[in-house]
Amino acid sequence: MIGPAQGSPSGTPADTRSWDVPDLPDDAPVIPRPQPWTPVAAVVCILLFAFILWRFLENPVVDRAVIWEYLFKDVTLRGVGVTLYLTAISMVAGIAGAILLAVMNLSDNIVLSSLARLYISIFRGTPLLVQLIFWGYLGIFTPDISLSLPWLGTIFSVPTSDVVTPMVAAVLALSLNAAAYSAEIVRSGILSVPRGQLEAARSVGMTRSQAFRRVVMPQALRVIIPPMGNEVIAMLKGTSLVSVIAGNDLMTNLQNVYSQTFQIIPLLIVASIWYLALVSLLTIPQSWLERRFGQSVARPRVRRLPGRRQGLRLAAIAGKA
Repeated sequence: MIGPAQGSPSGTPADTRSWDVPDLPDDAPVIPRPQPWTPVAAVVCILLFAFILWRFLENPVVDRAVIWEYLFKDVTLRGVGVTLYLTAISMVAGIAGAILLAVMNLSDNIVLSSLARLYISIFRGTPLLVQLIFWGYLGIFTPDISLSLPWLGTIFSVPTSDVVTPMVAAVLALSLNAAAYSAEIVRSGILSVPRGQLEAARSVGMTRSQAFRRVVMPQALRVIIPPMGNEVIAMLKGTSLVSVIAGNDLMTNLQNVYSQTFQIIPLLIVASIWYLALVSLLTIPQSWLERRFGQSVARPRVRRLPGRRQGLRLAAIAGKA
């Protein structure tokens, strides 16, 4: 039985030999504690997944020939291109708007902060589907886009449907919606940087804009990137709603096909495969960015000894202290 260490009368460290602890080098191999139920659980999960997959593929509604036919067909690939285009341009515009809204929200000017909060409340409080339909049918609300000035009359006037096409309506709805959601992400990232960082930057002669670009934002990015990556993924999947205004994205093209061929399930599987593949590809740069901006706060790995050996080493360290 391990007892408390007895120190020498002269105040020298206690003799650790009374602990009967072997001298373990730092590079001692770590033997994990046996987990007998882990292999059993893994086998059960594999069998369950295999059974579900087999039942799914054996369903007569799942026509694998149709899936392979349309997986790389031109109509599908064109839809994938439009989906990626909508995602990229909407997120770029949304992030730019989010930074502006976050700065306005944090401003001391009550007018700017109130406008930013009102914008965020409106676009976060209404469904994206409603916003897409509103922009898609903007011509009903205002048939013409015109500019008129007193004493000069109408300078120009064009039909709204010629300017706000389905693609433009999709970009507007997705960008404005993304800006509202991303603004809160950017704001939380900015607030995570201690105010002393901004004051220190100002003390060395930087302007507020320079301090924001060079000091605040680089530190805020490690907080912003993980949720912003999720926002990009949500945007990619949210482009499927563009089908309600015929935006020629992946979902729209496949819907047009199965409305004629009635192969609904196989073509939905084709869409699911492509969305899953695109989301998986997007996680690669997200992971790299998280590691890149999180290097300053990365935690070192702590080696742990299992079971009794770990307890003995901790006891030996306590005795030496």
